[in-house]
Amino acid sequence: MLTPNLVPFDGELYLIQQFYSLPESDRLFAKLQADLAWQEEAIFIYGRWVKVPRLMCWYGDPDAWYRYSGVNHQPMPWTPALQAIREKVERQCQCSFNSVLANLYRDGNDSMGCHADDEKELGPNPVIASLSLGDERLFRLHHKKTKDKLDIVLGHGDLLVMAGTLQHHWMHSVPKTKKLKTPRINLTFRTIRAASAHAEPANMRLNHSTSNPYGKSRS
Repeated sequence: MLTPNLVPFDGELYLIQQFYSLPESDRLFAKLQADLAWQEEAIFIYGRWVKVPRLMCWYGDPDAWYRYSGVNHQPMPWTPALQAIREKVERQCQCSFNSVLANLYRDGNDSMGCHADDEKELGPNPVIASLSLGDERLFRLHHKKTKDKLDIVLGHGDLLVMAGTLQHHWMHSVPKTKKLKTPRINLTFRTIRAASAHAEPANMRLNHSTSNPYGKSRS
């Protein structure tokens, strides 16, 4: 059964529910929460430094440096758990990733502001694979021009894949909520490209089908 493209136009968005089983997800959540080097960060926006409303850490290959909102992120080496997840996600997406941004949402007050992953280091049409572990949270998208909206609830063990021209046309966020929420970990696997190597990624495919390439955008 094909995984449908969840956005109606201008990009690609695929949801693979229970990419990890519940027992596997429980084990990974506990391992990552205990082992990763979680830290508070501040970013420079609108002329001032603002504390990020979640905990973060950056892992990857040695050359996968990432600059975001005035902050340089030097990758820490892959842990065995992250490397194992990376390999499984790469098999699913049939492409390679050289880095992962880990976010820990401690409760409903932690959030991700509305943005697009359109930095030049990610290339023109990046494939970004996002694994959710822990409590479910709302993932909200809106189109930059039409203002169409799409809400997706991401659960424990779900994998969301963004691809094609999605980052050009859609913005996304994890909004705050007044609902009682327990911690959630989100891992976003991506490829950071050198300044001279912003090449178009090859067509990508869902592992369970050869007829649903990420590289062909619906518009």
